[in-house]
Amino acid sequence: MATEAGREPACRTSKVKRVNAIPDRRSRAAAAAEDAGQAAHRRELLAGLRGRVLELGAGNGLNFEHYPTTVDEVVAVEPEPYLRERAVEAARNAKLRIDVVDGLAGRLAFADAAFDAAVASLVLCTVPDLDATLTDLRRVIRPAGELRFYEHVLAREPRLAALQRALTRTGVWPLVGGGCHADRDTVVAIERAGFAIQDCRRFHFRPTLLVAPAAPRVIGSARRAQEES
Repeated sequence: MATEAGREPACRTSKVKRVNAIPDRRSRAAAAAEDAGQAAHRRELLAGLRGRVLELGAGNGLNFEHYPTTVDEVVAVEPEPYLRERAVEAARNAKLRIDVVDGLAGRLAFADAAFDAAVASLVLCTVPDLDATLTDLRRVIRPAGELRFYEHVLAREPRLAALQRALTRTGVWPLVGGGCHADRDTVVAIERAGFAIQDCRRFHFRPTLLVAPAAPRVIGSARRAQEES
């Protein structure tokens, strides 16, 4: 469903979450983010999923423990070898079947309508071509199937949005943020790709001061529109 000109997709706005302790190491920062609320975000993202699910950019498998048992199978795509190995290890301890495979966003090696749902978790900000990635996700989700998303997004606040754009366009933030483009209007892109937003919650999450440019986030779900005959 395309977005009407001048209309911003309706996302509920939640209160800011700030945790200001700055860990000494990246591993501690990741653990702090999970403890500060990111694990709860993952549970919210995945709650109620059913059937066969594709997870795009699974990383080291932090979502795996939060999938509900109503899911029959997860196919987790991760292109980076080191992270894929960690995801394989996490999959061994999961409570449901999870197959970790190599693959690239926008060039998924799956048949059309192969999945009941897809999950994009803190990955759409990093893909080289957002529109191509979403178009490919729509292809592999069955008609009326679901896309769940949890993403860094462009801020509504003008000054923070300007900072996000500046840090992204100069290459500073993608360099320090693992390829993150914090200035993407991802919800609009999801609609542009042919999904209808079902639910969307906007909030700020800042587990450390260092990630302030990526604090604006959304969690939501969208349905793949069924083609008219």
